[in-house]
Amino acid sequence: MVFRSIEAIISFLTIIPVTKSSSNINIQQIAKSMYLFPLVGVVTGVLIGGLAYGISFYLQPQLIGFLITGAFIMITGIHHTDALADFADGLMAKGGKEFKRKVMHDPAVGSAGVVALILYVVGMIVALSSFHYGIKLLTSIIVAEVIAKYIMVLQAYCGISAWEGFSSPFTAAMKDKRKILAATGITLIIIWLVGGGYANLTSLSVSIAIAAAIQYVSNKSFGGISGDVIGASNEVTRLASLIVLSSVTI
Repeated sequence: MVFRSIEAIISFLTIIPVTKSSSNINIQQIAKSMYLFPLVGVVTGVLIGGLAYGISFYLQPQLIGFLITGAFIMITGIHHTDALADFADGLMAKGGKEFKRKVMHDPAVGSAGVVALILYVVGMIVALSSFHYGIKLLTSIIVAEVIAKYIMVLQAYCGISAWEGFSSPFTAAMKDKRKILAATGITLIIIWLVGGGYANLTSLSVSIAIAAAIQYVSNKSFGGISGDVIGASNEVTRLASLIVLSSVTI
């Protein structure tokens, strides 16, 4: 049962072909299993981290950063990166909550979204190219992915949907203390087992603080969170985690 849930979540969050058809994905079931997101973070982290480790023996750090940033964006089908752009456009729009929501739903990317994407991509390349050892790059990518997926779970638990939409099943299903405790336990165990305890816990703490700030401004701007807010948080906290992990040496 857990394996099938993880398989469905992988299909939902990534382009990895683990199910016969994306039409088989049941959003309600995935929402109920959202607490397992950190485990999927291990899967994507190992895949991308393994690639980074392999090419670290042959390529320059800047090129590694460029290629792995592209891998992160592509493995999610660009959905979370697009969510970051939409979130930035809505946040920076001048007007009331309804107008900001309308801007967020606009399929066209505005200037704020373009700037956010540029800063994100540049930040990822710089952070990923800052690691001097392949094994450290591998473990950091795994930890960053697990933390980013945990933040999505945490936001669904703490937040309310700004409107009835894509995020609604997740915010409803995650209002269960047992599920958030399970997600927290899974995350702590994984980042501890991967190693680098102090740096990993620092990264987790920074990411939680950033997620809280994102949720605060989202509540003020949109009246709650949305799928775009959760997706944007995934991208921002992954970047923040990598920055911390590349900087903290103890």
